[in-house]
Parts: sequence; C-alpha cells; structure tokens
Amino acid sequence: MIKQFEAAAPGVTLTGQVATADYWVKLSTMVAGRNVPDVFALEPVTFADYSRRGATLDLAPFTDSIIKSQDFAPGALQLGTVDGKLTGIPTSLNAAALIVNNEALEKAGVAVPTASTTWEQFKSICIGFRKAVGSGNVFAVGNGARYSFVFEVWLRQRGKTLFTQDGHLGFEEADAAEWFDYWDQMAKAGGCATADIQALDKGNIETNPVATGNAVMAFAYSNQLAGYSALAKSEMSIGSLPIRDSAAPSGLFYRPSTLWSISPWSKSPETAAKFIDFFVNNASAGHSLGTERGVPVNTKIQSDVAAAGEKVSKQAIDYIVSLKHRVGAYPPAIPIGAAEFSQQVLTATADALAFEQITPSDAAKQLMSEGKRILGG
Repeated sequence: MIKQFEAAAPGVTLTGQVATADYWVKLSTMVAGRNVPDVFALEPVTFADYSRRGATLDLAPFTDSIIKSQDFAPGALQLGTVDGKLTGIPTSLNAAALIVNNEALEKAGVAVPTASTTWEQFKSICIGFRKAVGSGNVFAVGNGARYSFVFEVWLRQRGKTLFTQDGHLGFEEADAAEWFDYWDQMAKAGGCATADIQALDKGNIETNPVATGNAVMAFAYSNQLAGYSALAKSEMSIGSLPIRDSAAPSGLFYRPSTLWSISPWSKSPETAAKFIDFFVNNASAGHSLGTERGVPVNTKIQSDVAAAGEKVSKQAIDYIVSLKHRVGAYPPAIPIGAAEFSQQVLTATADALAFEQITPSDAAKQLMSEGKRILGG
C-alpha cells in the first residue's frame, strides 16, 4: 500500500510500522509523548476514547477537498464521528457474523444455520452436532457467553443496548442472567466448547476453537472470513447470527473494521489526508486489500473487488450487501472503560460460569456490579 502511494505521490516517503500484540501499549505511550505517527489505526472499541482525549485531528477540513466521500456507503462518515466531530475515516465495513464449516455440520447430519435460525434452534443444532460426533474434543462452537459483540447483538434483538448514549450499561441484571443461563445450558448439554478449551481463546482468530480444531463454527466479524478460511482445513462459509424470532430485529449493524486517524501534532496533515484518500478510494489499493480489513467503504471498489472473482472476498461482500435491509442504527460511541468491561470483566465472568464456579444468577450480579464500577454507575 505504501509503495503504491509513494509511486502516485512523487517526493513523498512514508515509514510504516507493523502492528504487533503490544500495539495499544505503544500507541498510548506515543499519545502521552505527543509523538503519534501522522496516520495511525484505531478500532471501534478504542476509537471514541482516543478521540475524546484529543489524540485525533478534526478531519472535517479535509473531507471532500482531499478525502473524497461521495462513493462511501451511506452513513459511513457517522462511523468515524464522536460527539459531532469527524476524527476517523472507516477503512471498510464489517458486521458480526457466524463463520461455518458447512461440510462438518452436514456430515454430522445437522442443519446449517440460516438467517432465520433462532437461538433455540441454534442450541439444538449445536447439541445435535455433539451427539453425532460423540466423544473427543470437537464441538459445534465456542462458548459465546464471553464475546461482548455477540452479547450486544443478542441485546439489540431485545430492544436493549450494551452501552447507553451517556456511557452506562444499557441492560438489566435480568438480561444478563438470561444470557448466561442460555450458555450454561448449552455448555452442560455439550453444545459448546468446554471451559478448558474456551479459556485458551485470546480473542483472535489463531486461538479461537475453530482454529485449534475444537469447533466447526465461530462467532466473528465478517472481515475475518479470510483469516478463518486460511487456517481451516475445510472451506468456510459466512452467515448471520441467530435471531430471537422472526418479528424481532436482527440486532446487527454495520461497523468500521478499523479507522484511520491523523495525529493532531502532525506536521504534514494534508499529506496524511492524501494517504487516507488513496487507501479508501484508489482502485488498485482496493484490490490489494481485498476484504482483509472488511468490505471496502467505497461502494464502487466493493463492486470491483467482488467482480474480480476471489471467492472469499466475494462471500464477505455478498454477506454485507445481504444485510442492507436488516441492519439497525450504529450504537452510541463506545464509552471509556468499554474495553476493560468487554475484554476483562465479561470474559472472566463467563469463564467462571463455564468452570461452574458461579451460577448464571451470580454471573449476572457480578457483571452488573463490575460494569457499574468501571463505567461509573
């Protein structure tokens, strides 16, 4: 990407840094020292936090003058707006999804989930798969109790939210108890991975039960289809999460997979803006990226990439397009403390439940208590 941009912008040289596991620690240190790279990547959980800390430049002066947005998917710029200020440009779109090894399910004689599959039907599918395969360490899916993005979809199907507009929890203890009870029943019936297997999941593709050979379905984001397809021994397909019932909303929404922001201390903000424009609007750049970061935010490039014939990319794009009339509004800006709540509190609580150290009722109380502590009520 950088080489392509440099070729298109004579006299400009960019130095890139590869994002590793300590990316967020490094970025936080850079912000404190005011030496953030001219262009840097954020993702939805951390984006609002950095924006509110003054670590991102207001991009309004560059939109349309440098960063063209006329071909962006409708509402895309809202995904990069916090408190009325545009501080990030979505690189692409994705949505929560279910990645499925169809062959494994069909071989076990159970149905492949569809867009109309309810959570109760999904439970039956998962338990049926386990009964079909018998003993061993292969299950239908990982224990979804610990995935905040799945919990959020589940809540939205019930008219609730994970977080409110003012940054507090958007659900009640009874909602959390119902959620944990569902997964407690699933685990005890063999419908999802055991606690010891699930505890190894670090929240990335490489450690998900599908990647380790312990599951045949994964709760994921649509842009991760390429990653799962690369790791799995069988072809993977993509579909939406289970629904509450046919009358309820899907709970799904479009989200940016990552966003580009510009440092407020940048000495070359216009050049930084030109790079972002190239990244999201240049056709050659779009083909190089494919759907690794999600479906291109530029709808023309979406069509170009889909037409190019790369099967996994086309699947991901088709999935995003199929949700056009099913997605709801983008949630409120994620509050400070959301990452700790999602990545630590929910995970720890769900794991304690999976190891049968607490009951679903206790898990719900613990989640509410810790959530209120972190988010201030």
